[in-house]
Amino acid sequence: MAGPRRAASVCEGPMSSQEIHVRGAREHNLKNISVTLPRDKLVVMTGLSGSGKSSLAFDTIYAEGQRRYVESLSAYARQFLELMQKPDVDAIDGLSPAISIEQKTTSRNPRSTVGTVTEIHDYMRLLWARVGVPHSPATGLPIESQTVSQMVDRLMTLPEETRLYLLTPVARGRKGEFRKELAELGRRGFSRVKVDGTVYELGDVPPLNKKLKHDIEVVVDRLVIRSGVEGRLADSLETALNVGDSDGLVLAENATTGERHTFSTRFACPVSGFTIDEIEPRLFSFNSPFGACPTCDGLGVTLYFDPALVVPDPSLSLQGGAIAPWSNHSPPSPYYAQALASVVAHYGCAMETPWRDLPEAVRHVVLHGSGSEIVPLAFEDGTRAYRTTKPFEGVIPNIQRRWRDTESVGVREELSRYQSGAPCEACGGYRLKPAALAVKIQGRHIGEISELSIAEARAWFAGLDERLGDKQREIARRILREINDRLGFLGDVGLDYLTLARGSGTLSGGESQRIRLASQIGSGLTGVLYVLDEPSIGLHQRDNDRLLDTLRRLRDLGNTVIVVEHDEDAIRAADYLVDMGARGRRPWRQRRRCGDPG
Repeated sequence: MAGPRRAASVCEGPMSSQEIHVRGAREHNLKNISVTLPRDKLVVMTGLSGSGKSSLAFDTIYAEGQRRYVESLSAYARQFLELMQKPDVDAIDGLSPAISIEQKTTSRNPRSTVGTVTEIHDYMRLLWARVGVPHSPATGLPIESQTVSQMVDRLMTLPEETRLYLLTPVARGRKGEFRKELAELGRRGFSRVKVDGTVYELGDVPPLNKKLKHDIEVVVDRLVIRSGVEGRLADSLETALNVGDSDGLVLAENATTGERHTFSTRFACPVSGFTIDEIEPRLFSFNSPFGACPTCDGLGVTLYFDPALVVPDPSLSLQGGAIAPWSNHSPPSPYYAQALASVVAHYGCAMETPWRDLPEAVRHVVLHGSGSEIVPLAFEDGTRAYRTTKPFEGVIPNIQRRWRDTESVGVREELSRYQSGAPCEACGGYRLKPAALAVKIQGRHIGEISELSIAEARAWFAGLDERLGDKQREIARRILREINDRLGFLGDVGLDYLTLARGSGTLSGGESQRIRLASQIGSGLTGVLYVLDEPSIGLHQRDNDRLLDTLRRLRDLGNTVIVVEHDEDAIRAADYLVDMGARGRRPWRQRRRCGDPG
């Protein structure tokens, strides 16, 4: 049994600053409870179901601590925070700012992952931006910066008489009105700028909304590719490289087609022409348009209408409702039934034939359409009969079009029942654009490391320092320390098996709670009141021991930890115990019976 332990006591006598005093708590089913709890200790509250453990811990102590903290903020800050109701209690003294760690999923946002919730991904983005080496997708070799002469040679390979705009960025994805920047460009002799995709004379630029993000590029030169233009092209490129915040970037835009060629004095592949605008942390964020894969918009998966869901029971016939999206209408649409009857009749089949017995070619036409082949279709709407000849659209193109064009939430929800997700083919499920995946550390990009389990990632990052060069090691030292610490905290709470890319919406309540617990340890806060709700649920005994070590570590940082718990090991590990319920009903040393819902 761990250390001496005192039972809960009624508040009497002078109050100590090292204690939390609760007097007259009547929230929910609490019956005028008064109790004194020590600060900076591990306090466990246990007892029968319905005895008021959570009412005391969460709805009284945590609620009042959070309410007082929020009330201490300015009126401006309070409007962004939820102000909790004052609990039904006479007085509470000795409170600290409170943090609740309950059993609930961290986030249902599909963009939220274990890496983003724990902030490990933020440090990884910084690491890849500072010590990552870009590689060419074409050759697989590291890519280097380009010189002005290489840029000229590249542009001179374009067809003769190609009309080009030479542009350089002044602002990219930044909020503001940019009046000073535009005035400075005028003083330097430039006459045209491209603002959010439109070219303006410098004096004709409309007022910009300072609350929106804007892209501004100055037009350095307009020229036509032909023999003898090399000198002018080199001078214009030199000028472009010294304007604004170009960071060594020049954009050559075809004035006719809009096609762009990006040149950089930093990173470019001389073989394929592949370039990276700039390597910065937002390039590795799938929550930013600068880093997210444009095909899947940073989700890593693409939704498609799955034939197995469209036809869930192949033993049914078309007449018997094999096509689920067209058969589940109430009442069923006669248009769809007549269209299917016309199609199968055209191919010499019957509506009564089970779906699995139809020829493969007919099933393909029904699902995906007839393409350019004309199919006679016969319809009858109750007042007249008519025939038409046109290609058959197909079931899946039909529901794709309806899902894309509708503004009805109900229709989208109904059609989404027939969708499945698949890893995005463009990014391979890594969520990032090719430029981000081209940057590697020791031959691995950030997406590959995010797919590793916590245990594997700990091993990889632990040995990374030795494999870096002297300059890279000095840059990465502090970043690696933060990453290794956070990975260690996740391992300490028994989450070695999770991957950093795991969606937070797929986590269980216990996993989410322990992730938040690991994040709080990583924050290094002291003087905080933490309230936890049965963190041991679902843990193996080995992991339970690691969890208790983590709670002790949180306490040793100088925090008060209150845990609502039934686990005997947690009860024995407590510095202070509150056993709630009728006196004599169950001694705290008794092991919780299997099935007690607690």
